[in-house]
Amino acid sequence: MSTNTPTTPSTDAEPESSDAETTQSDDVSDRPAVLEADGIDHAYGTVSVLEAVSTTVDAGAVTALIGPNGSGKTTLLRVLAGLLEPTAGSVIYRGDAVARRIGYLPQQPAFRPGFTVLETLRFYSSLVGADEAETDAMDRLETVGLADAADRPVKALSGGMTRLVGIAQATIGDPPVVVLDEPASGLDPGMSRHVFEIASELAAEGTAVLLSSHDLGLVDRTADEVVVLDDGRIVRQGPPDAMRATLEVDSLRAVYEESVAADAGTVRVQGVTDE
Repeated sequence: MSTNTPTTPSTDAEPESSDAETTQSDDVSDRPAVLEADGIDHAYGTVSVLEAVSTTVDAGAVTALIGPNGSGKTTLLRVLAGLLEPTAGSVIYRGDAVARRIGYLPQQPAFRPGFTVLETLRFYSSLVGADEAETDAMDRLETVGLADAADRPVKALSGGMTRLVGIAQATIGDPPVVVLDEPASGLDPGMSRHVFEIASELAAEGTAVLLSSHDLGLVDRTADEVVVLDDGRIVRQGPPDAMRATLEVDSLRAVYEESVAADAGTVRVQGVTDE
């Protein structure tokens, strides 16, 4: 699934101040920002889910959202992908992201059950107006390692293969930003590593990749920037190595535990590994 983005014009206004601790690497990146959240609030009725969220997503980088369950990660991804209007604040799209789609993979991708894998991507290619839909669809399957499954019915795929098809679909037409909501959730370690390798490859080609994950080990090894959410607010953000150095710890899990609310306890990080 991809979405047409709203085109909030770029402005020179400074984003709202935040209590989040931002850590910068000594090697300051010159990657251009393609998407910016400026003071985002979002509520479902009277329930506030996001408060004063400000961050940027850069081209050619993997930006990872981490945080406890219920911290607002999915809502923030949907706002940044243009699927939800923020209650307050704005999302600013820059460069190619102003006029082009954002590729989006939901937590639970769903496809037409009567289609094969190739038919699914070919159909989606035609919907988004991708040039040479057949070629583009096969290229995406090769990228995610599913070329041999092109003629398999999507309803017969394993959970891991279904997610790979979802990633392939999200990259149809080379969108400048690809948003992946828990792309490795429920996958075995080998498949999870493969998903993160795909994210790295997309970033190496210049795509801005924004994903959420509970696998802090893979995030630590893959992400260029990490945003820690807790209770709807960004509590820390920056490159993983810089955050580790600032807190004088040796893992992203330790950064996480230092950053989230004390009452999160071990329950919120249970099952998260550094492997």
